[in-house]
Amino acid sequence: METRVALIGIVVKDFEAANEINSILHNYGEYIIGRMGIPYKNKSINIISVAIDAPNDIINALSGKLGQLENVSTKTIYQ
Repeated sequence: METRVALIGIVVKDFEAANEINSILHNYGEYIIGRMGIPYKNKSINIISVAIDAPNDIINALSGKLGQLENVSTKTIYQ
């Protein structure tokens, strides 16, 4: 199956969502190239970027599951 490289940007407004985010990312670990988290204390948010190489449906499923979490916003860009 053909894969695409994508970057999922995640903005977390509530630190309580961290466990759910990590659990979801763990489930897709075989596709994740790397991830970086940045706490931004001035705005009380956390910013996470996840680089992924996966089939389009996997990328959409991951982004969708993350975006359904309360106080979590996502945006995906594709290569």
